[in-house]
Amino acid sequence: MPDAIKKLPPLVRHLIAIVVIGAALMAVNGFVEGPKFGQYRESILIFCGINIVLAVALNIVNGFTGQFSLGHIGFYAIGAYVTAAFSTYGHARFFPGLPIDGSSPSIAHEIVPVFVLTTVAGLAAAAAGLVVGLPSLRLRGDYLAIITLGFAQIIQVIIRNIKAVDGATSFNGITRGDTTILTPHLTNFLWVYVAVAVILWVAYSLRFSTHGLAFLAVRDDEIAAESMGINTTRYKVIAFLISAYFTGVAGSLFALYLPSLSNDQFSFVRSIDILVMVVLGGLGSISGVTIAAVLLTTLPEVLRSVDEYRLVIYPLLLILLMLTRPQGIFGRDEVSKTWLKGQWGALRGVFRKPSPSVPLPPG
Repeated sequence: MPDAIKKLPPLVRHLIAIVVIGAALMAVNGFVEGPKFGQYRESILIFCGINIVLAVALNIVNGFTGQFSLGHIGFYAIGAYVTAAFSTYGHARFFPGLPIDGSSPSIAHEIVPVFVLTTVAGLAAAAAGLVVGLPSLRLRGDYLAIITLGFAQIIQVIIRNIKAVDGATSFNGITRGDTTILTPHLTNFLWVYVAVAVILWVAYSLRFSTHGLAFLAVRDDEIAAESMGINTTRYKVIAFLISAYFTGVAGSLFALYLPSLSNDQFSFVRSIDILVMVVLGGLGSISGVTIAAVLLTTLPEVLRSVDEYRLVIYPLLLILLMLTRPQGIFGRDEVSKTWLKGQWGALRGVFRKPSPSVPLPPG
């Protein structure tokens, strides 16, 4: 960073960073939505971004505080269905400017609906997280995993029985008289990667703050943390709420991208997919989890050329990675200048010729 920028007040530096990142995302968004890039590549980028938000959000609970949650797919479903229902049923009152045929409006008309819908979805998921987290986070280990798994199953059953969102089949809008209002298509590269930038900023700020040290203390030794005066239940609930909020935001972006929602999209298998991203990247490593989310989203698409062997090659690669790096790709480290220098030194050591041995003097 240039010295002139380092001397600026922190608020000014943050505003400059926001403007630069926003301008870069808008420029890339214009290219991605252009005719040359293609919808298939755009969808891969969109799902990479949504999976990054999901994996980093789960990492705040599983990686920072050492809890084991399997129920985040429930928050994901809540965010998705709240967004879809709010945007279609509240179209006339809250979003009259949105097209009713599900098409995408201009960026200027997207800002307020995207902000309102993702915020409402995140708050709904966080409220559910509070209901589940307060009683269950006093438990540890396998008991918490079972409770959160049960919560996800309950959410799936509830949604399946709500006729207003066609939970038994698929939901894409409502019909009133002769008019059909479809869920708007508002998710694009810009909004997904704004969400990615926000959650990465929140995760890094938490990880390297005083509260982050309390999270890590809870993870490393909960009894020792309590003896030092840390309210472990309070920190676990805070981590759970933040994680549930961003998982709901990811669900909202997912609902605003696809033309319809189905209950099968929020199954237990999807929950395992997100957990694999966190474990593979390294529990507690933000950069590792981010890279793992991108890797596991793009790998099945890369293997489409060998479609008949894809379901064999994909798990074999995962097994190979976990055998060679059982602590995850990055362990608990983050990508930094020091880390890159260490890796470069280790790589040079592998290819360096061994120095010739000096013969011992006779006798």
